[in-house]
Amino acid sequence: MPLISILIPVYNEEDNLPLFYERLRDFAGTSEDSYEFIFVDDGSEDRSFQILKDLATRDSRIRVVRLSRNFGSHAACLAGLISSSGEACVSMPADLQDPLELIQRMTAEWKNGYEIVFGVKETGKRGPRLFQRIYYGMVRKLALRNMPRTGVDLFFLDRRVVDVIISIREKNTSILGLILWSGFSQATVAYKKEPRLRGVSKWTTAKKMKLFIDTFVSFSYFPVRSISVVGMIVSLLGFLYAIYIIVNRLLFAFPIEGWASLMVILLVVSGIQMMMLGILGEYLWRNFDESRKRPSFIIKETVGMKETE
Repeated sequence: MPLISILIPVYNEEDNLPLFYERLRDFAGTSEDSYEFIFVDDGSEDRSFQILKDLATRDSRIRVVRLSRNFGSHAACLAGLISSSGEACVSMPADLQDPLELIQRMTAEWKNGYEIVFGVKETGKRGPRLFQRIYYGMVRKLALRNMPRTGVDLFFLDRRVVDVIISIREKNTSILGLILWSGFSQATVAYKKEPRLRGVSKWTTAKKMKLFIDTFVSFSYFPVRSISVVGMIVSLLGFLYAIYIIVNRLLFAFPIEGWASLMVILLVVSGIQMMMLGILGEYLWRNFDESRKRPSFIIKETVGMKETE
C-alpha cells in the first residue's frame, strides 16, 4: 500500500479541527491506502495548535508543523511538502468544504499514471464568477497555458513533482503556478464544494490581489513587455503631436494656446510613467528579496515528526 501524505494548512480553524479530524480518521479507516496527516499551523492566533497537539497524542499518523507567524497559505503548503514522506501528497483545507472522498478519486488518477491531479470546483450553469473568469482567462493566455479553465482548489502530486517543487525554493510566488510550470502530466477531477459550516474564509481581497500580482510577475513577461509597448505608443503620439503643432505654427501662424490641454497631457503621461515604475519596482523588489536569501517560512515547533526528518 502506498503511503499518501495529506497536507492540511491551518489558520485559526479551532472550530473546524475536531470535526475535520473525525471525518479524516473515518475516511482513512475505510481506504485501502495508508496515510500520514500533516497539519501546518500557519501562525494561528486561536487554539488551533493546542488542539492539533492533543490530536497528535491520540493518533500516531498526525504530524504537526507550527510556523512562527502567518506566512501565507502558499508558504504553509511548501512547509507541508518539505515535511511529507509519502509517495504522493494531496492538499486538503480544514474548512470542511471539500469532500475527503475526492482523495480516492484523485488517487485513482495518480495510479493510472498521472503525476499531477487537480481538484476543480464544479461551477454550475452560470460558470465561475466574473473576477475568476477574468483572472483564469488572463493566466491561461499570458502566463500558464495549462491552467484549468475554472481554476484549481486542490492538488495531488507524485513524489517526483514534490521533490521538484521543494528544490525551487522561490519566494513571492504561487505554488500552484510552480506545479503548472513543472510540466508533468496532469488530470483534473471535478467536485462540488460545500458551504462553510463554521468560521469565516481567510482568503481576503488583499491576498487575492497579491496572488494576482505574484502569478504574472513570476510566470509572465507580459507586464514588462506591455509597458515597453505603451511607452513606444505614447512617444509616437507625442512626436506626431509635436510635428502637428510646429507645422501649424510655422505655416499657418496657428497660435499656441491651451493650458488645459497641456495639463491633461502632462497628467496622463506622468500617470503612465508612474505605472511603469511601479511594474518595474515589482520585479526589482522580488529580485532584491530573493538576493537576501531569507527563508519562505520559519518553523517554530513540530509535533510527531520522525527523527530522521
